[in-house]
Amino acid sequence: MNWLEIMPELMFAGLVIFMLIGFPVAFSLAALGLLFAIIGVALGFFTPDFLQALPLRVFGILSNELLLAIPFFTFMGAILERCGLAEDLLEGTGQLFGGVPGGLAYAVIFVGAILGAITGTVAASVIAMGMISLPIMLRYGYDARVATGVIASSGTITQLIPPSLVLVVLADQIGKPVGDMYAGAIGPSLVQVALFAAYILLVSVVRPQKVPPIPVEQRVPIGWPLLRRVLWGMLPSIALIFLVLGTVLMGLATPTEAGAMGAVGAMLLAVMHRRLTWPLVRQGMETTMRITAMVIFILIGSTVFTLVFQGVDGGLWIEHMLTSLPGGVTGFLIFVSVFVFVLAFFLDFFEIAFIVVPLLTPVASKLGIDLVWFGVLICVVMQTSFMHPPFGFALFYLRGIAPKEVKSSDIYWGAVPWVVLQLIMAAIVIVWPQLVTAWLEKPTTDVQRNTGDFIQRDPNAPADAGKDESSPADDAAAGYQPEQSQKK
Repeated sequence: MNWLEIMPELMFAGLVIFMLIGFPVAFSLAALGLLFAIIGVALGFFTPDFLQALPLRVFGILSNELLLAIPFFTFMGAILERCGLAEDLLEGTGQLFGGVPGGLAYAVIFVGAILGAITGTVAASVIAMGMISLPIMLRYGYDARVATGVIASSGTITQLIPPSLVLVVLADQIGKPVGDMYAGAIGPSLVQVALFAAYILLVSVVRPQKVPPIPVEQRVPIGWPLLRRVLWGMLPSIALIFLVLGTVLMGLATPTEAGAMGAVGAMLLAVMHRRLTWPLVRQGMETTMRITAMVIFILIGSTVFTLVFQGVDGGLWIEHMLTSLPGGVTGFLIFVSVFVFVLAFFLDFFEIAFIVVPLLTPVASKLGIDLVWFGVLICVVMQTSFMHPPFGFALFYLRGIAPKEVKSSDIYWGAVPWVVLQLIMAAIVIVWPQLVTAWLEKPTTDVQRNTGDFIQRDPNAPADAGKDESSPADDAAAGYQPEQSQKK
């Protein structure tokens, strides 16, 4: 038996076993990587010198300026979750739309999109909207499944709407600028919001009793007082969106600098709402510390695993397996979408981004797929990781703050239509790649129409042009860190 041929399969099987056992992912990855490194050296697959790349990779992680955006955006979301901004937005917007069937659901969708654009974290959006809007929706006769589903799904829009933490992590893993990822995600974000609103419109037409309007006696007359309340929540939000997202897209700031400005802006909003207190800041710092430490440990563990996996030719095994799929590029994209969707049942988005994306990216690059488009597609599919069991964190967040009369079965069954909508969104991105690529400023090459706009080819180049034999994992193994600055 040729052990070298089955070492990648053994490593992958070991990873699956550790995941099923439930051992912490970061330590599972590191332990598997070190174990197979010892086996690899003992059996002569590679020399101990190969592992000299490991300290360089760990140092590259700890010195990567782009990853500093994660604690800044996390702190910003933690502050905004408690500063009162969501209350003003939901109360005003709910009254503005409250006279039509499904009005409160529309308000939740639009406010979820706004919160997603200024917080970047799912927990902040789901918890804030659940605590404020769920009791009101139930009081006015909304079906529990519709109410919980719209709140949880609107919170998960945060994953796709810039400045999402997912987009920052994916940009780092595929080696593309964060600004390009943000620009590419704008179109799918808008379509996702439109899909959610269209579903509520359908429910209001077919089953209007499930999404009744606010009773007349409970409505606030539409006038300047109501508009002022809406503007009080909307204008600071728009200013913060420009401060965080606009400066990155315009090339005025790097994602890290924009995150720092966003953290300061969140504290200023808390001051405006008279909520800035030391306990609030301390809670935000504790949340930021926990999430940042988790991300760094997972990233270090995944880089140990990936280095050894490449050492036993795991990258070639994955490439051969995926490129031999029937259907060519389309078959590869369908497989990736289904694979990520299934993994999302067991892993959260950080784990998928750090474990799976580095293995898929080299194959996508060799197939000529636009990596920005590819990253946005994965982000769209990974939205489902928050919405389905057994580890749907948005559902857990909602269960934690929902009234006792709301059954857990209602929360889970209520999420099903919204997961289907998210999968429809993934199909739209595959069929209509211009939804992503049209927002990018400078297309790098011409496009072959017969294979779709997600395939980039130069008609004057030889057939094998663009097939770079080095992968992001290989570059990292050599100590190379791609330039992450967004300044022009």
